[in-house]
Amino acid sequence: MPIPESFSKWRPHPWHGLETGIEPPGLVNAFIENTPFDLVKYEVDKVSGYLYVDRPQRTSAQLPTLYGFIPRTYCGQRVGALSPNAGGKGDGDPLDICVITERPIMHSEVILSARVVGGIQGIDHGLADDKIIAILANDLIWQSVKDVDELPKMLIDRLYHYFTTYKLTAGKKSQMETEKVYGGEDAKKVIEAAMEDYKEIYGHIENT
Repeated sequence: MPIPESFSKWRPHPWHGLETGIEPPGLVNAFIENTPFDLVKYEVDKVSGYLYVDRPQRTSAQLPTLYGFIPRTYCGQRVGALSPNAGGKGDGDPLDICVITERPIMHSEVILSARVVGGIQGIDHGLADDKIIAILANDLIWQSVKDVDELPKMLIDRLYHYFTTYKLTAGKKSQMETEKVYGGEDAKKVIEAAMEDYKEIYGHIENT
C-alpha cells in the first residue's frame, strides 16, 4: 500500500468528514453503527461524531445485516419527493444502509465499500426513512449479485420485518411503516437525491 501524501490530523466526523464513496451512487461508503450481534441500538452523535447508545432493542427481532449510513447524504425534500406517502419530507438524518456480507463483521464504527442493489421504502412518523440495501464490495460469496431480486427472499423478508417492528412498543401502533422493496436503479435515485439534499444543507465540504 502506498504511503499517503496527506492525512487527517484529527478523527474525521463520520457523517461529514468521509467521502460518499468511490463511484456513487452505485458504489458507496458505509459507516457501520450496528452489527447483527448488537442488542442495543447505537447511533452516531451528530455533533461529536462518536457512537452513543440510542436504546436497547425493543423486540426480540435481530438485525439481519450490518447497518449504518452513507456519509454526506441527507434525507430532505428530494428524498421525500421520491416517497409518495412522506409528504415531500425526509427524516433529516443521513441515508441509512444495510450491508450484506458472507463473513461476520462483529465490530461497528468501521468504514466499508458497498455496492448498491436495492432498498426499502420506509416512513417514520410520516417522514421518508429509506433503507438502502447493498453488498460488501469485495464479498466472495455475494459479489455476483447485481440487484435485490437476486438475493434470497427470506433475507429480504427478514430485513422488511425487522424495520417494520424495530421501533414497535408493546400495546402501541408502530410509527415506522415499510412501504415496498425497490431495485438497484431506484436505490441509486434515492442516493443521488440524498447527496443533493446534503449539498443544499451543508454545501461542499473539503477534506482536511
